[in-house]
Amino acid sequence: MASIFGHGLVAYTTSKLIDSKSSRLLLFLAIGSAIIPDLDVLAFNFGIPYSHPFGHRGFTHSILFAILWSMLLSFLFGKSRKFIFVTVLFLSIVSHGILDAMTSGGKGVGFFIPFESSRYFFSFRGIKVSPIGVEKFFSEWGVNVILSELKYIGIPCFIILGIAFIIRKLDN
Repeated sequence: MASIFGHGLVAYTTSKLIDSKSSRLLLFLAIGSAIIPDLDVLAFNFGIPYSHPFGHRGFTHSILFAILWSMLLSFLFGKSRKFIFVTVLFLSIVSHGILDAMTSGGKGVGFFIPFESSRYFFSFRGIKVSPIGVEKFFSEWGVNVILSELKYIGIPCFIILGIAFIIRKLDN
């Protein structure tokens, strides 16, 4: 998996790109939603194997989960901006699986669970897989993860945000 920092930055960028005046609530929900799929690591504690549909990178990383979760939060919090909320939240959640499919480790992402149980990776897998567990993150492995995320996630996000900022300034 990419780290919570990489997932959160993509959600922030998505939110600001789609809705430049994103409320704090939408930003919080987008970042939290981009991170929440990794709660599936708790399945290991219950003896659920990685390859199970509810195992790591399974249902919570699927497109169906992204649709259901974004619709639920948009219904609860979107008020008159439901379309903006559902769009930002869906893209934030689905970006989680996309980033994980670009990592150097794991057993793939179940994008189509529960309809199809195959796990997928993209041909580009340059993002270093993040260790599971906080103690392992604060190691040389964690530093390598942050450096790869800076290169493949951070810099592109900052460029996108910078271009969007310039375009908005030119439009005013």
